[in-house]
Amino acid sequence: MKKAKRKAVILFILFLLAVAGGVYAVLFGLGKEKNGTEADTASTTDAAQIGRAKDIALGLDLKGGVSVTYQIQESNPSSEEIDATIDKLQRRVDTYSPDGEVYKEGSDRITVEIPVDTSKYDPNAILDDLGRPGELLFFDEDNIMKFFTGTEYTAALTGADIKDANAAIQSGTTGDDYVVQLTFTDEGTQKFADVTAANVGKIVYIVYDNQIVSMPTVKSAITGGSAVIEGQANIEEAKQLASTIKIGALPLTLSELRSQIVGAKLGNDAVDTSLIAGLIGICVIFLIMIVVFRFPGFLASLALCTYIILELFFLQTLHITLTLPGLAGIILSIGMAVDANVIIFTRIKEEIAAGKGVKGAVQAGFAKATSAIVDGNVTTIIAGIVLLYMGSGTVKGFARTLILGIVLSMITSLFITRFLLYVFTTLGVTSEKLYGRAKKVEVKQFSKYFKITGAISVLLIVLGIAFLFVNLGIGGRGKAMNFSLEFSGGTSTTVAFDKSYTLEEAEKEVRPVVAEAAGVSEGSIQIQIVDQNNQIVFKTAELSEEKRAAVSKAIQEKFGVNSEDIEAENISSTISKEMQKDAILAVVIASILMLIYIAFRFSDTKFGISAVIALIHDVMIVFMVYSVAYLSVGSTFIACMLTILGYSINATIVIFDRIRENLKVMSPESDGYEKIVNTSITQTLSRNIYSSLTTFVTVLILYIMGVAAIKDFTLTLMVGILCGTYSSIFITGPLWLAFKKRSLRKAEVEAILAKGEKKKNKK
Repeated sequence: MKKAKRKAVILFILFLLAVAGGVYAVLFGLGKEKNGTEADTASTTDAAQIGRAKDIALGLDLKGGVSVTYQIQESNPSSEEIDATIDKLQRRVDTYSPDGEVYKEGSDRITVEIPVDTSKYDPNAILDDLGRPGELLFFDEDNIMKFFTGTEYTAALTGADIKDANAAIQSGTTGDDYVVQLTFTDEGTQKFADVTAANVGKIVYIVYDNQIVSMPTVKSAITGGSAVIEGQANIEEAKQLASTIKIGALPLTLSELRSQIVGAKLGNDAVDTSLIAGLIGICVIFLIMIVVFRFPGFLASLALCTYIILELFFLQTLHITLTLPGLAGIILSIGMAVDANVIIFTRIKEEIAAGKGVKGAVQAGFAKATSAIVDGNVTTIIAGIVLLYMGSGTVKGFARTLILGIVLSMITSLFITRFLLYVFTTLGVTSEKLYGRAKKVEVKQFSKYFKITGAISVLLIVLGIAFLFVNLGIGGRGKAMNFSLEFSGGTSTTVAFDKSYTLEEAEKEVRPVVAEAAGVSEGSIQIQIVDQNNQIVFKTAELSEEKRAAVSKAIQEKFGVNSEDIEAENISSTISKEMQKDAILAVVIASILMLIYIAFRFSDTKFGISAVIALIHDVMIVFMVYSVAYLSVGSTFIACMLTILGYSINATIVIFDRIRENLKVMSPESDGYEKIVNTSITQTLSRNIYSSLTTFVTVLILYIMGVAAIKDFTLTLMVGILCGTYSSIFITGPLWLAFKKRSLRKAEVEAILAKGEKKKNKK
């Protein structure tokens, strides 16, 4: 015994050292990664620490910056043309941020993401610079008019003749002049010498992207291989033009499909409020676990702390970019991580009540809980994988953190929590009072209410469908569903004002300013007021770059708002239709994969069919809430739907796992299937309540404290959690029972018919 206790102490000390190492890694890092070239590594030494939480990459919605997706206009572009275009765009991006990224999306799209401080750079100017073709041409007086009238013309030089371009300041009698100094290639030097020699006393026109940027008069032939473009407003403008000229023209023509501008301040606010909400939610979870499960709840809290350390470590080590929905995914996965511990501890209490000692109860509790935990988490991972491959950028961020969180939660609950319980039970912490004993609960006749609950569900679903037609007829709506920007296309502008506005004040004071700048009618602008943080969201039809810039400028000048307090998102109708199609397909694929997995694991299609019907029920109830309340439906709504599917199926699997277990220990002939189902639901009722409570509380806190972009997201989750809890208690088990009874009656009828046929044959 002394040897076992000594071993337990040593293992616990090693565990504490490992946790301390994890904390150190998260705070200070473990080493340095090799990031590209030697120069790159030298410039980013401080940001290359492995595992350091400070170095977790933040997405645009948390850091601020610009994102744009382009459609390639040429049909069947070659891979070389696409790669060359991406390379040139990446060089343009590098002038703003070393963390910018350009990548191919699908077969004919290119996406650019630039995390940048929007208080230092004009985001609309960045968008304008990125999409420019970058064509530089030199014309003499004979050919300039031909160029602008579209007739045949000959450019004396093109951008291909430029060897280098740099910004400079030239001092003169009238003050400083910001210029771009050009250096020509050998061939370009000769061309420039020829055109200047032939046009002494005349103007040579320098045209960039179909606009004349300089009109110098040639005083003499220039043979030195250099020239100057004058007339830039400031040194930044000169640097921008020099950079784009140096990079050269884009090989492909691009048109904007979707763009987003996130103010730096809005991103920082999102991080701060989400982290505070997450911290409060975690503390509430710890409190609930300790109050309900006593000493095991305390150990689970330690395991969850380890889980958080691992989450932060792997977010940085695996280079997962953290987005706002990704933060929600982490907080949600923390809530779901509690579920595994609730299942385990509930089982331990039951085993103690059955007469086992604490040590034996711990072993039996883990053994009986493992299958339900694994099956439930695998189904949620299935939903996450579907989101990862079919979702948009923000949804992918949610899927990555959700999958990582679920995997780590299984590790912490099945291994770390188990390890801690082993250590302390070995050290003699085996008083039953510290673990609790399951109280004998009277079996509730849940199946008896199936007709009532089923009728209520049907009525709610019908109500949701009916409101589609009601919404079409209500003034100011005109659409069956309130599709958000992702699904309807258009432009959304979020502004954080220095004071709060009521809806009436916003309509009277702010909307006219937005309407005039955007060139649209006031009635076409939708307004959403966000409580707590003085934010107002304006939704309009799709606006051009110029219109978006005009709206931003008008708001800044009229209301004294800084550029970092303005966020804009633009989505074309083309991409919105594709997102709708992909969203529906994602839900269908996830449901089919879950059905296949459940049918395989339980070897009974009635379990799978019942689970999928319950999932459809949950989706339709949430749909009803969105239809009746006319809530915004977008890509994050689909992410939530699939998460709800995973969460709901998790609760369903726990009940089905208990039914499967009770079928082995209870006799269907003597006890009856109805008693087995009701007993199983009763035994898992506390688990459903506690798991739903902890998850709901964390999401509720995030809803209360979160920024505008996350409120609809968390609201969907809360509705889904309540709906999933309801369906797992009142729908899934009774539905399986109905299918079971039907199959038994069918078997009885077939047996009677077979018996009658047998007698007939004897006669």
